[in-house]
Amino acid sequence: MATLTYREAGVDIDEADRFIRRIKPLVRSTLRPEVLSGIGGFSGLVRPRLEGMRNPVLVSSTDGVGTKIMLADLLRKYDTIGIDLVAMNADDVVVTGAEPLLFLDYIACGRVRTPLLTEVMKGIVKGCRTAGCALIGGETAELPGL
Repeated sequence: MATLTYREAGVDIDEADRFIRRIKPLVRSTLRPEVLSGIGGFSGLVRPRLEGMRNPVLVSSTDGVGTKIMLADLLRKYDTIGIDLVAMNADDVVVTGAEPLLFLDYIACGRVRTPLLTEVMKGIVKGCRTAGCALIGGETAELPGL
């Protein structure tokens, strides 16, 4: 069985690393005191402050932007779609009476294009700051052909 490298499969790890370096300051601007880790992994660590709460419950949600990504691509405007993404998830948490504490992102793309993805991340960061939640990690999946 032949083995392929990421590069041979069309994945540019160096560009992905450049993207992560570029967005780290953006992501840091969303941190809350409960966050114990920085981005770079696929998960995040949070120590919730539960003192003073009776019967605390953690609420979680996940959602995506669906066909709105097609509109963003048509308009070549990527800095607002992340705001919508976070808002949909935060709203699903808020309606239960809970406070949005954290957010994990997932971005799938055909090729990592740092300037475009940085615009997407600016929207996600703005959404997190507006919702008062920390962006604690996520994944950028480079899927050649997507």
